[in-house]
Amino acid sequence: MSDPYRVFGVELSPFSVKVRSYFRYKRIPHRWIVRNATTMADYQKYAKIPIIPLVVTPEEEGLQDSTPIMERMEALFPDPSVHPPDPVSHFVSLLLEEFGDEWGNKWMFHLRWAREEDRLSAGGRIAALMVPKGNEEARLAVRDQIIERMTGRVFFVGSNETTAPQIEASFREAIGLLDVHLAKRPYLFGGQPSFADFGLWGQIYNAWTDPTAAAWIEGSTSNLLDWIHRLLWPRSEGGFEEWSSLESTLEPFLKSQVGALFCPWSVANALAIAAGDEEFSVELDGKVFMQKPQKYHAKSLRELRDKYARTENRDQLDSVLERTGCLAALKEPLE
Repeated sequence: MSDPYRVFGVELSPFSVKVRSYFRYKRIPHRWIVRNATTMADYQKYAKIPIIPLVVTPEEEGLQDSTPIMERMEALFPDPSVHPPDPVSHFVSLLLEEFGDEWGNKWMFHLRWAREEDRLSAGGRIAALMVPKGNEEARLAVRDQIIERMTGRVFFVGSNETTAPQIEASFREAIGLLDVHLAKRPYLFGGQPSFADFGLWGQIYNAWTDPTAAAWIEGSTSNLLDWIHRLLWPRSEGGFEEWSSLESTLEPFLKSQVGALFCPWSVANALAIAAGDEEFSVELDGKVFMQKPQKYHAKSLRELRDKYARTENRDQLDSVLERTGCLAALKEPLE
């Protein structure tokens, strides 16, 4: 291929680094292009909406939205596969990728903008992309503007005074459970990365680049930290494992994070979108979670439910999803 793919993104975008990690693993010829003041004009020629990542194909087509990008590339570059052949693991990987994009993003976004030390760190790094070197006064002014704008937007992911303890408790429990699971394998489903790895990693890696989450991760979850580093330049270290060898340490994560939190939140969000509500609340693990509905996730939940419906021989999968509290959100009508 004479012309490589171009991946526009920034290090502080979890969806950008998710796609970059995927491209690196698949060894798809590409150039990583930081979207900044210098590259903005080129980015705008291909971007239909102002989001990153943007992938520009050798045919000059602009692709946006991380999951469809990966699905498109997987069809073109099927080896090595990121989909476990075991039907249970295959669907659970898709479920965890969606969980990472939607619930994991709550972790990252909340932790990045909730505390002053994290705001200053992230705001300063973003400002450095926007202001030429040497103009410190302008950089600090832009940093402060970014912090003011982003702290005013945390409610979009459900971060507020009521939900802050729930989001942080979820993150701390999640990294602990993942650390136990990763003690025996380099990636979530064995010796090679899956869709789930990329979706979860983008959020957790970005959280780790900020002071608070970095302290929590580095202080207690060394296996997870190794996984974070490994996925910067992922490579196969063996094959996928069968579900039977994964379930004892992965099902606790599915139950406490996906079944107890993400699935009921997803259903409540979809119902709020359908009803045209401006805000919704849902009880998650005995606590009320309130936020504005997210339109994109209502769409991606429908797509996930379609993938579940297309899965053949679902008896074992349904048993796993039932045990972990995930089945109803995927199977029962949304009314």
